[in-house]
Formats: sequence, C-alpha cells, structure tokens
Amino acid sequence: METQIIELEKKYWQGMENHDYETVNKLTRFPCIIAGKNGVQSVDEASFKKMFESGEGNKIKVLNFSNVVAQLVAENTAIIAYLIELGMEGDKQKPPMKCACTSTWTKENNNWVCTLHTEAELSQ
Repeated sequence: METQIIELEKKYWQGMENHDYETVNKLTRFPCIIAGKNGVQSVDEASFKKMFESGEGNKIKVLNFSNVVAQLVAENTAIIAYLIELGMEGDKQKPPMKCACTSTWTKENNNWVCTLHTEAELSQ
C-alpha cells in the first residue's frame, strides 16, 4: 500500500510539472487543506483551479524526490513525508528550492485523493 501512495504522490507532482490540471484535480479532495510559506488555507475546487492557472508561467521541474516515508494509518487513510528539490524551468539564476513535504491521502469511492498537503522550505 505504501508503494501505491508514493506512486500517487509522484503522479501528483508530475501533473504539477506538466501543468496537467485534470490529473491534479482528479487526485485532490475538495476542500483540501494546504499549509506552507503563505500560511494555512482550506481551498475549494474553484479557488484551487484559479491558483493552479495563475502559476502557468512558473513551470516547475522536479529535480529530486528522496527520504520518502509512507504509512497506512487506517484502511482508508495514508500519510507520506519526503524531501523534494524543485527548479524553475528557464530560471538558471535561481537556485533550486528544497522542501520537506507531507501529504494525507484518503480513499473515497475506491479512489485515493489528497486531502492535506504541507511544504516547508529548507534552509540552504
């Protein structure tokens, strides 16, 4: 089960990297909770789409995905934590961003969806 959650998390990031809203939307439960450098927010589907589309010019590239720990905590709930290194495509001046991330995945209607995601930028 842990392997499936790791693959779903990677698929989510691949959707972000490819700016594939359909994939990311299908893997997200709304409202979802997001915590990061902009604080904590509960995001509905319309707001999520607006946020997703506003980042169109900032094409991210996943450079590294490591230190992955995943755990099934209930039959329908799994958690994952990992380190990720992200670059901005076309921006060679800016060093890659390194973050510690966590996600909570819930199984609903026989599909796993992300209900919570956090990102904490690591010190350089």
